Amino acid sequence: MLPPRLHPGDRVRFVSPASTPDRELVANGVNLLTGWGLEVELGDHVFDSLGYLAGADEDRLADLNDAFRDPGVRAVFATRGGKGAYRIAGGLDFDAVRRDPKPLIGFSDITALHLALWKEVGLVGIHGPSMSWYEPNCGPECAEALRQALMTTDEIVVRQDPNELSAALTEGEAASGLLMGGNLDTVRGAIGVDLPSLNGGILLIELNHGTGLGMVDRQLTQLMRSGLLDGLRGVAVGQVIGFEDDVCNGWTVLDVLRDRLSKLDVPILGGLPIGHGAQPATVPLGSVATINPTAGTLTVDPGVR
Repeated sequence: MLPPRLHPGDRVRFVSPASTPDRELVANGVNLLTGWGLEVELGDHVFDSLGYLAGADEDRLADLNDAFRDPGVRAVFATRGGKGAYRIAGGLDFDAVRRDPKPLIGFSDITALHLALWKEVGLVGIHGPSMSWYEPNCGPECAEALRQALMTTDEIVVRQDPNELSAALTEGEAASGLLMGGNLDTVRGAIGVDLPSLNGGILLIELNHGTGLGMVDRQLTQLMRSGLLDGLRGVAVGQVIGFEDDVCNGWTVLDVLRDRLSKLDVPILGGLPIGHGAQPATVPLGSVATINPTAGTLTVDPGVR
């Protein structure tokens, strides 16, 4: 299910399905999108705070569903990830999304919402920067990639960055399939709930904030044992952030990833600038993608029509 692309003059809504954003950074996000000619409005509970959440579950969910139900809202942007989107994913108004599909943009914990929307209605999501816009982390090239993904129907090509830690994992021949995934820990957390079978697909993973080598091992092993990776055609590995000091008897996070992913016996394209690092690319989730380890490219069909 491809939502329509955005046009100047369209209304878009910012919501906070997970943790509370910084007001100044959200203002930067508003300025960015208004510069594209979009009209930006904020959900009622964008800046609420309850522990590590952006307010109560029912309020965060209400903001999301209000945006999906409003025919004047043409896209829904998450202000940030963090924690909590997984708590409300099952309460999304899937009927409203079927009636009027619109893109949801976000990553990290927002992966839980992308997976639920794909599993229930087949909505293609946009794995892109949050609207807590921090210019040193997301410069003009990052912003233009997001704009093109939302306002054009151009094919999206993400090129491998040899300086990314995961670039060393690259091996195998080209492979194609529906691209699905996101933050590894969030993908693992969706097993048995919102994670669909990836038979015939390409798994996208990115890792952040040093969850520990053993945790990465458990996450990948649980995914493999779930059976949901049976028939997988390839793996696209994005940014691996925060593992610089994690070493155990000479093993690093690369050794863990290589050990686990090799059991899948599929092509791997690492080094993709997708995730929590600097200048992240934007890619649709649920569109047909091709990984080409030799050329170092991830090519994805547009996520809007």
